[in-house]
Parts: sequence; C-alpha cells; structure tokens
Amino acid sequence: MAKIATVLTNMFEDSEYSDPAKAFQDAGHEIVTIEMEAGTVVKGMKKGTPVRIDKGINEVKPEDFDALFIPGGFSPDQLRADERFVNFAKAFMDADKPVFAICHGPQLLITAKALEGRDATGYKSIRVDMEYAGTKFHDKEVVVCQNQLVTSRQPEDIPAFNREALKLLEA
Repeated sequence: MAKIATVLTNMFEDSEYSDPAKAFQDAGHEIVTIEMEAGTVVKGMKKGTPVRIDKGINEVKPEDFDALFIPGGFSPDQLRADERFVNFAKAFMDADKPVFAICHGPQLLITAKALEGRDATGYKSIRVDMEYAGTKFHDKEVVVCQNQLVTSRQPEDIPAFNREALKLLEA
C-alpha cells in the first residue's frame, strides 16, 4: 500500500481533504499530513474541520513517500509562498510519482513550474494561471495526465477524483 504525503495548512477545503483521505485510508493507504510543524492542528475553511499534522516539512523527504496529495481551498496558495513546499511538490513531479491535486491544489504545482505541457484541470478562478503556466486546461471533473497527475475542479468532482487517484495507486 502507498504512503501518501498530504500537504495542507489552515483554510483548506474541508471535503477536498477529508473525503479523499478517507477513500485512501479505506483502501489501505497511509496518509501523512505535512505542514510547518508536527503536532499543530490546522482547520478547514468552511466547517473548521481539525486536522493534526503528523510531520513538519523539515522532517520529510519526497523519497520517503509513494504519492503526493494537495487538497484545495486557500491552503495551496499559502503553501506555495514557502520554497520548501514548492520544492517538495516539484520533486514528486520530477520523479514521476503520483500527484493528486484538487480545486486550488494545482497552485502549488504552478509555482513549482511543474505543469508545462501537462493536461490538467483546477478551479475556474485559476484556469488562466494554469494556462500561463503552460497547462493544457480541460474543464472536466477529472483529468489524468501521463498516468501520474490526477486533477479535479471542485468538491462536486470528488467521487471522480477519488476513483482515478485510487486506480493510479493500484497500478
């Protein structure tokens, strides 16, 4: 089973973390939450869902994980201001490890300059940003690119996002 690095901070989209995390765990995969410091509790932006952070960014290395999960909300925009998270995300893309980004999640990949030439989707407000980053943007519930990158637009797309992410983890 896969060990999935999950980067998030305050103001993440509650369901875009909790629903995929549950699907991954139900399938036997391990979720490791990563933020600035282990032991802190971050909260979702709509329901205030609390998530205890397992590891601080300085404690982890991409090679310790099989996949990367980037929930949406305001979290990815905050994380991309920190070069450690940018480099962490870029390492997964460069190593062709599975990356799952929903809604605003691709913002971290934009800053990592990891979307050029990729097929992807994201929340409508970041479409132009993704296109400027060289992404071939598709307005679809889920886009799988090169058997590595799974992206979706919004909470309503979570069932398709989960289905395709789990397929990739089983491959």
